[in-house]
Amino acid sequence: MANNVGDFDILPEGCIAKVLSFTEPRDACRLSLVSPIFRLAAESDSVWDTFLPPDCQPLISRSSSSNSVSYGSKKELYLSLCEKPLLIDGGAKSFSLDKWTGKKCYMLSARDLRITWSSSPSYWRWISLPESRFGEVAELLHVCWLEIRGKIHTNMLSAGTFYAAYLVFKKTEGTFGFDSQPVEAAFGLVGEGGDSCNRTLYLDAGDHRRLRHHYGLYRRGGRNIFRFLPVERECHENKNQDSKERGDGWLEVELGDFFNSGAEDGELEVFVLEVKGGNWKSGLIVQGIEIRPKGRDPK
Repeated sequence: MANNVGDFDILPEGCIAKVLSFTEPRDACRLSLVSPIFRLAAESDSVWDTFLPPDCQPLISRSSSSNSVSYGSKKELYLSLCEKPLLIDGGAKSFSLDKWTGKKCYMLSARDLRITWSSSPSYWRWISLPESRFGEVAELLHVCWLEIRGKIHTNMLSAGTFYAAYLVFKKTEGTFGFDSQPVEAAFGLVGEGGDSCNRTLYLDAGDHRRLRHHYGLYRRGGRNIFRFLPVERECHENKNQDSKERGDGWLEVELGDFFNSGAEDGELEVFVLEVKGGNWKSGLIVQGIEIRPKGRDPK
């Protein structure tokens, strides 16, 4: 093994950097431990520039604090975007990178979502929380019609990436109306010919047993295919369709997933809907909807 490393060490630093640029950030960091010349190559701007998305600078320019984004190297810029989501579009969205792959991540703020009745102070109110990355969050006071929708264009996402959308929220002490009533959720292309996946989930999962009806509706080319399976189980055992706590103290629940091949040129819509039960609901605080590579931890 030592001889192999020595053979690589005779290569020019630029040649090693070129090879590392075809790997992923995680691999470059690991290979930097091989030898001093590998470390120099792995720190070079030519390597980390390939890990940054091509539209990185235009996205940074969409931030009101773009002038304060300072970095001494492309690696520092990369790590900064991984650790500190950047507010863009007047604070309506946040942009960040997945640390291990460099794929783009976004969160649509509550203000950037279409929340039915959110302009009526009888049903929703807008408040500020220090733990939120946005200036305002939406607190649900009292509604029987819950409808939250958001949109993002496919060209904003990284190509060749399997994405998932997550509702990011908190519950107040007086939360009610969600423990026994499922909500509908979906994430997919807008339009009759688009692909989408619908599911049911619970925003406030209790520990009691109940009959839960899980179904999937896949639409392709205008044709609907249903899968329906009633399952009785403990609510907290379904990790994919029940809410869970994030590292930042908020809760999240997966609303759906979508593979962005890069070939589609369209708009993606994500929604949370409960309008069939007719029961009154209260106590959710909505920060936004996060769209990030599926299976990756939240920022």
